[in-house]
Amino acid sequence: MEEDSRFESFVADRVDALLRYGYVLSGNAHDAADLTQEALIRLHRAWPRVQRKENPEAYTRTIMARLHMSAWRRRRREHLIWDLPDGDHYDPLPSDVEQRLWRALDGLPRKQRAVLVLRYYEDLPDEEIAKVLGISRGTVRSHASLGLSRLRSTLPEFAAAEEGQS
Repeated sequence: MEEDSRFESFVADRVDALLRYGYVLSGNAHDAADLTQEALIRLHRAWPRVQRKENPEAYTRTIMARLHMSAWRRRRREHLIWDLPDGDHYDPLPSDVEQRLWRALDGLPRKQRAVLVLRYYEDLPDEEIAKVLGISRGTVRSHASLGLSRLRSTLPEFAAAEEGQS
């Protein structure tokens, strides 16, 4: 009974952060919710073990990253649409620059996108990224380099701004 209350407490405390993480990984609120839900289901099954031996949030984020990577095997990929929804919309819409960045990220292969999200959003070192995705450190670096190169070629204004900072 106590384990269930700890799990419920963990979910209540961390679900918003996990949803944001899912959104950054997938670029889609519906996919983010699906990733979060499936990851929490898997976490619940492993809760007694994870609670004692590991960091539950890191475990959940690893599950989410791996689920995102393998989603293409199960279903067709959805595409973001930047048209206004029918009805009221209270959240601020992304700026033109943000929209272009999201489209460019959406155009990256899944592994490149996951590596960039884990590196720049989660601020994980290459070793952790390799562990989360189940790939080597060299592959992490390769995917990061290829992804950044593709973003720079897709969004030359970001490449110019980046050169100005160096």
